[in-house]
Amino acid sequence: MSRIPVHVAFIMDGNGRWAQARGLPRHEGHRRGATVVKKILRIAEKKGIKYATFFAFSSENFSRPESEVNFLMNLFEKFLKKYGKTLCEKEIRFRAIGNLWQLPFNLQFAIENLTQNTARFDRFHLTMALNYGARSEVIQAIGNLLKNKDVDVGNLTWEDFEQYLYTKDLPDPDLIIRTSGEQRLSNFLLLQSAYAELYFTKTHWPDFNEEEFLLAIEDYGTRERRMGKINDKTND
Repeated sequence: MSRIPVHVAFIMDGNGRWAQARGLPRHEGHRRGATVVKKILRIAEKKGIKYATFFAFSSENFSRPESEVNFLMNLFEKFLKKYGKTLCEKEIRFRAIGNLWQLPFNLQFAIENLTQNTARFDRFHLTMALNYGARSEVIQAIGNLLKNKDVDVGNLTWEDFEQYLYTKDLPDPDLIIRTSGEQRLSNFLLLQSAYAELYFTKTHWPDFNEEEFLLAIEDYGTRERRMGKINDKTND
């Protein structure tokens, strides 16, 4: 593992299918999935990864049954309140990205409280994507950009535009891992992942463990990231 990604993003897929395969209600899969986040964070820190982003709830997930949505909102709130003390003790900075204003008030409060309490930390960065959708993010970014009369739209650069994205304070992900066998980004960090390496595993998120994570990092280390440039050795 000579090359470690700086920023790893996770599409945590398969909680419901994991539970159904075991004859359990879907919420048990989500509950188990929340514990995996903590384990993966510990491994990421240990391996020298500095940024970890988790796709926890998409904008489209609001179309799920109301009982499941309500359970997830409560689960997120409990997770932040319970795990928040650990984040402060370990000096981990927390952020949330997405249309947060549409979330339940109690969850918004928990997000804002933990964000403020960890804002001074820079050792490790945890980001949760909640009610997030990349297309919505881009539309909002364009709207906010056009409100800024000082912006020269005719000479706009990517560096200018990315300042209007939710992720303006984060580096682009180097590696995106998706569990459960699906091989798509599902409206997650579409612009930021332009040069990210993608890794797909059939393992459902509740079963995603240290061995699986290390396999993904090892695979990343074998890839050649040219960023659209020519490799001097192969001239490809």
